[in-house]
Amino acid sequence: MSRELAIGIVGATGLVGETFRNLLSKSKHLIKEIRPFASERSKGQDFEFRDQLFKVQVLADNCFEGLDIVFFSSGDPLSLEWAPKAVEQGAIVIDNSAAFRMSPDHPLVVPEVNFDAIKDPLSPQVIANPNCSTIQLVMVLNALKKFGLQSCRVASYQSVSGAGKAGIQDLLDQSQDVLAGKPPREGQNFNPSIAFECQPKIGSINDEGFCSEEVKIMAETKKILSMPDIKMSAFTVRVSREEIETTLSECSYVQYMKDGGDAPFHSYDSVSGETDAFVSRLRKDPDFDNTWMFWVVADNLYRGAASNGMLIADQIIDRM
Repeated sequence: MSRELAIGIVGATGLVGETFRNLLSKSKHLIKEIRPFASERSKGQDFEFRDQLFKVQVLADNCFEGLDIVFFSSGDPLSLEWAPKAVEQGAIVIDNSAAFRMSPDHPLVVPEVNFDAIKDPLSPQVIANPNCSTIQLVMVLNALKKFGLQSCRVASYQSVSGAGKAGIQDLLDQSQDVLAGKPPREGQNFNPSIAFECQPKIGSINDEGFCSEEVKIMAETKKILSMPDIKMSAFTVRVSREEIETTLSECSYVQYMKDGGDAPFHSYDSVSGETDAFVSRLRKDPDFDNTWMFWVVADNLYRGAASNGMLIADQIIDRM
């Protein structure tokens, strides 16, 4: 008989927290309790789950007692303070922040790639969920490791949903202003305005000029693939197109589109709500030997945050 689970969600009223709720409600698991946590302004709100209502709580001493798994999606400082407390109270923590990703004491996991990095999946611990862009990247790179992967050069174009509800509201408000012929209003996250713009900065800038998102991709990829020496600047491999296409087509968690089909490439809209990584526009670099280029897209909110955490939980729960 399947075990009934008690699940916690920290940041339950945020964009990722709501996605966790939707995934859990559709899952096969028997869940006796959902314990939602959020800020003081959300305290006492009803949190509906499978036709039941649970009250939103604030974090407090011993608030994780009796929980089997706790999903954290609420920022680095809060995870650093409260995730270890959840572990002390007997829970497995799946943390969506960057707080523990590069810690040598905590596994950084994409289930299809390196679930075995979790040495004892049933023991209380913090498991780090990678950066959204890193997840889809390593899914494809892992499929191609057998060809002698040496380096990778990445350009990432990300939606404003990565900034949460406030980022999405900025886009709506500022776009409305521009379309009305007015100066865009000041945003909660995006200043200058994000309306009809691309901004080459995600997160803070370090002393070397890299933004935090760029640092995450470079560092996390090496850890997940167990390839500390890979150069994160260019991807080179000496194989034929047919071999690459066959490998990508046979990979269970990658969907590859050959040239010449009905659509020229995968769009974000076409992969929304999917858990795979989608590859199209594979081509040989004309000027650099042994170098191949391709387009990779995935749903960054769904696969890049909540779904990856849920897939980690699925494998843990299956072992319970």
